[in-house]
Amino acid sequence: MSAVWILMIIIAIAGFAVQAMLQSRFKKYSRIPLRNGMTGREVAEKMLHDNGIYDVQVISVRGQLTDHYNPVNKTINLSEPVYNSNSVAAAAVAAHETGHALQHAKGYLPLKMRSALVPVVSASSRWVTWILLIGIITVSTFPALLWVGIALFAMTTLFSFVTLPVEKNATARALRWLSSAGITDVGNHTQATDALRWAGYTYVVAALSSLATLLYYIMIALSGSRR
Repeated sequence: MSAVWILMIIIAIAGFAVQAMLQSRFKKYSRIPLRNGMTGREVAEKMLHDNGIYDVQVISVRGQLTDHYNPVNKTINLSEPVYNSNSVAAAAVAAHETGHALQHAKGYLPLKMRSALVPVVSASSRWVTWILLIGIITVSTFPALLWVGIALFAMTTLFSFVTLPVEKNATARALRWLSSAGITDVGNHTQATDALRWAGYTYVVAALSSLATLLYYIMIALSGSRR
């Protein structure tokens, strides 16, 4: 049990470090303007049109780092600092989210898998915490309940790992287009790459954290069944 706890602590520390570095990088690159002056909205719209996509809308949403692509209503949702900014960071984020729209349009398999898991994970998230809690309390008398909770939580872990290739591919599409379309140049393409790299690390940490938590619950169930 102690080994899993140590792993969880290490991952938690790594998560704080990655999040701090991500905030620092985006703050830094948000002060560096693109030479062509394009805003995040304009970058996303150009990338869509360059790839023959005209049925996706680019809209603004509140918050910071709340950017996401919604395949249900085909909208690229850019946070206000990204939507209106002409910075390198804004261009990188806008292109990354547009990369998800490209994945959707081209039927990218990992994105299909993640989309299929969304309703399952959403439904299980309502009950999994309570099932796990009650399962831990009653593990000696009714171990099956904890295993049900573990199975539900495993879907969240699977979702986290399926997300990794989806995010990596969206970043690759974004960086390739930013360079080929001349949005970034020799001077700032490295900065866009760095910003998206650190954003990608947050998904890696989240997946590892979910896996460590899953192992923790499994060890509780195994130890309970041996009593």
